[in-house]
Amino acid sequence: MSELDALRGEIDQIDRQLVELFLRRMEVTGRVGAYKQARGIPVLDAARERQVVAAKTALTDDPARKRDLAALYAAIMAISRAQQRTLVKEGTEDPGYARFVQARQEQRQPVERPRVVYQGEPGCYSEEAAAGFFGSQVDSAGCPWFEDVFLALRDGRADYAVLPVENSSTGSIRQVYDLLAQYEYYIVGEWQVKVEHCLTALPGVKLEEIRTVYSHEQGLMQCEKFLDAHPDWRRVPTLDTAGSAKQVAQTGDRQAGAICSRRAAERYGLEILAQGINYNAENQTRFVVVSPRLEMRPGRDKISALFRLPHQSGSLHEILTLFAVQGLNLLKLESRPIPGRGWEYLFFLEFSGDLDAPGMDGVLHELSQLALEFRVLGNFKGYEL
Repeated sequence: MSELDALRGEIDQIDRQLVELFLRRMEVTGRVGAYKQARGIPVLDAARERQVVAAKTALTDDPARKRDLAALYAAIMAISRAQQRTLVKEGTEDPGYARFVQARQEQRQPVERPRVVYQGEPGCYSEEAAAGFFGSQVDSAGCPWFEDVFLALRDGRADYAVLPVENSSTGSIRQVYDLLAQYEYYIVGEWQVKVEHCLTALPGVKLEEIRTVYSHEQGLMQCEKFLDAHPDWRRVPTLDTAGSAKQVAQTGDRQAGAICSRRAAERYGLEILAQGINYNAENQTRFVVVSPRLEMRPGRDKISALFRLPHQSGSLHEILTLFAVQGLNLLKLESRPIPGRGWEYLFFLEFSGDLDAPGMDGVLHELSQLALEFRVLGNFKGYEL
């Protein structure tokens, strides 16, 4: 037997002892769950769990092993909580969970022949996303600013909004995430649009005549390499790509170009001087469909939520451990600073699942209990490429 085989044999012996002790521990935590069930005590006792972790990490002076023990016991206690939740039927005492229950009670069916709003001028990528999700004959209209879109929902002037949340080249659209946090609306669907930017100008204008280029800031960023090859061009950000095309068409400026889609160029009578100028050939923008009320559409397989965590060590790790223990596929985690609160953040997350699936009720309870603030943003069918 080699030295390596001997060491592995020793580990196997230790593991057998660990398994036996783990099963004994789970038997006891099951009895704890029965006790809590009989007396109406919530499963999660965060203060008690912090005491347990502190006591276990105090058993060693090795800083690295302290961190390892903290991670180990976070996982063990998450597994214990999952076991206890099969016994303990919790109510709506958690504010975040109670908010979700109310939203379920007030949910609506998808609106037939909906009125849809988006940010931008006709011909923009958001309009294309609206047509993709709702059909080419959708009744849609553009708004100047992102918040105007939310106000249209608030005032009853629209049934849905289509908003960009993420681009594969430049990342998240921060303004939209901030507004999703501000307005208590729900994501009911998503759509993706392949972005192929074109440099456009008035008919007959040559590339060498261009002196100023207009586009949304995202469009300018996504075409930086192309623009860098023309250092004498002035770059002017606008509200949206289609709006830049409309501006060039209306002003008649023959020294101006617009970065926009082929769709926008055709709509405003511009000619394409260069196409596919975004540096990422697989440039995609993901859009979400937002509703003022929760909808649970067939085929839903993605859950979106936001939460705020307490200022204490390991709070985010506790959330991530929950997903690992429950076998949930975490698809996205995004943080945004909270205005007026230095170095405090809201976290947006997306994970695979159906809110009606077995065990999901316990997950929502636990997320609500672990976070200072928790809100379900929606359960919808993810876009299929």
